[in-house]
Amino acid sequence: RATLKSGGALEADVVIVGSGFGGIAAARRLARRGYRALIVSETQHYLFQPLLYQVATAGLAPSQIATPIRSILRRQRNARVLMGRVTGVDPVARMVRLGEREVSYDRLVLPTGARHAYFGHDEWEPFAPGLKKIDDATDIRRRILSAFERAETSEDPVERRRLLTFVVVGGGPTGVEMAGA
Repeated sequence: RATLKSGGALEADVVIVGSGFGGIAAARRLARRGYRALIVSETQHYLFQPLLYQVATAGLAPSQIATPIRSILRRQRNARVLMGRVTGVDPVARMVRLGEREVSYDRLVLPTGARHAYFGHDEWEPFAPGLKKIDDATDIRRRILSAFERAETSEDPVERRRLLTFVVVGGGPTGVEMAGA
């Protein structure tokens, strides 16, 4: 496991920043290799992102696609999980910064994931939220279900049609799955 040095700094043979597909796969590959691994994650859970659209469309509960990282790695004696946000990396000193805390490493793995983009049109974000996190999915679900509820009580057929009209921006796997749902 990562160890605590004097002064409160941590050290690990391998620091893995991120707990998505890449981070968890890297940690698992190190299971029997004798390295002290530290997984640094902004969340306490591993998220199976391909099913976020089902949370957004009320087909699944968030707990069905999010698993605590520590439970995934509970039998892995060489791995430790630290919740935090990496604020800097010093490759010369082999140090990762998490705010005021520093973690030294021999090897660094940076599978930090992806963020949605609006291709220079950030003004679209309030109307076309991204779908990368549980919070994104639950916000979209709230919007969809609220529109259904308002349409249910609307006496105006034009307003009802407007409330029941949804636009999916993006034709990648998530957009296609979202539209189909």
